[in-house]
Amino acid sequence: MIKANKKEIILASNSPRRKKFFELFDIPFKIKTYDIEETYPNKLKGALIARYIASKKANPFKDIIKKNQMVITADTIVWHQNKYLGKPKSKIEAKKMLNSLSGKTHKVITAVGFLTIDSFKCIDVTTKVTFKKLSKSIIENYLNNQNPYDKAGGYAIQESIGLLGITKINGSYTNVVGLPVTEVLDEIEKFSLNN
Repeated sequence: MIKANKKEIILASNSPRRKKFFELFDIPFKIKTYDIEETYPNKLKGALIARYIASKKANPFKDIIKKNQMVITADTIVWHQNKYLGKPKSKIEAKKMLNSLSGKTHKVITAVGFLTIDSFKCIDVTTKVTFKKLSKSIIENYLNNQNPYDKAGGYAIQESIGLLGITKINGSYTNVVGLPVTEVLDEIEKFSLNN
């Protein structure tokens, strides 16, 4: 366990997967979020999109953050064939995304923001993920029985489509789930040791 030394960690995310990571490592934290439109300027590409949105999520905290608090924001995107894949809004959109990822390698990029009273730091981590050619039945079964709508690219690596369809990952596994844990724990540890 990382001792927080009277420091307060605020996770600015409603993602159950991110919350689970914090619980797994026994880090004391609380969740506070604001509704933020996950929009970005059209000129941005890849990691710059995730960094922009993670930074945007930190903005509402800038006037209210206190000494000894750290707010952690995050945004995960899929970047494929020079296109941004966010969370699908419909079954049709989710199916289109999965068909485009089928048989190819894409990038999963998570940007994480660390806001304290003194500074804001943003990092990003990229993992390459390769899917085999996905059959129609694998895609249909996934869309009908699990929830692709709160996940970038319309899938979760830890769910059936990830277990059945992913043949290779190059980089951080936890990053694909939604949080690059090693890098985040390093930043929390630095913060907790800082007087």
